[in-house]
Amino acid sequence: MKTTRLVMLVMTIAVALFILIPNLSWAADDGATLYKAKCAMCHGPDAAGKPAAKIPSLISDEAKKMSDADLAKAVTEKAKHPSTVKSLPADQVKAIVSYVRSLQK
Repeated sequence: MKTTRLVMLVMTIAVALFILIPNLSWAADDGATLYKAKCAMCHGPDAAGKPAAKIPSLISDEAKKMSDADLAKAVTEKAKHPSTVKSLPADQVKAIVSYVRSLQK
């Protein structure tokens, strides 16, 4: 009887974790993680850009003067951005903008 209760408890915990863990997507929404996965390949890990390839710096004075809304718009509407970047959900774009702002300091 004790074994049955223990098995049921373990199964209940396993099912609860199976249901809850996919909803706890804090890592996917982390701005640094998103930036490294979606932006760093072109803009560089330090967001300095590549002037020779006409990829703008995200830490330049010009970028610092942009509003968060303008930066978000640039992420989602920039002609050269791949469709995987253009189709990011608004909360992920906001996380990337916040991370870029942290790099600008």
